[in-house]
Amino acid sequence: MSDINYSVRPMVMEDYDKVHDLWMTIDGFGIRSIDDSREGVLKFINRNPGLSVVAESDGEIVGSILCGQDGRRGCLYHVCVRKDMRRHGIGKAMATACMHALREDGINKVSLIAFTNNAIGNQFWHGEGWTLREDLNYYDFVLNEENITRFNSVG
Repeated sequence: MSDINYSVRPMVMEDYDKVHDLWMTIDGFGIRSIDDSREGVLKFINRNPGLSVVAESDGEIVGSILCGQDGRRGCLYHVCVRKDMRRHGIGKAMATACMHALREDGINKVSLIAFTNNAIGNQFWHGEGWTLREDLNYYDFVLNEENITRFNSVG
């Protein structure tokens, strides 16, 4: 499928700077200052050893996926391929590596979040047979003392 040489391997923390630099080049990415900081990614990788991956070509990181699981379901985060390296099977190869690693952990279902305005990502996942769920709403809540106090006092 690909006319370029690349390899997919587990992500290690020494990859963080290059992966973060890649994230900064991706249109439509939502990077969070705490969760996507070096400390946040270290915590995530330590909790989910061997699940996150990077793709390399000619010594450069050209793709990455943060992959984790909670014991019931896997989730792919920050799936990206450098713009000039797309359409060579890199995204599919990385996702497949994550799926195999999740299966080895006994996980039978995987989900991901793609921003609705991420046309390229949504087209990719839909084209690969992933199901867009329209039967649920996804809620987010920032855990800080002010929000928790407000939540506890409402109603």
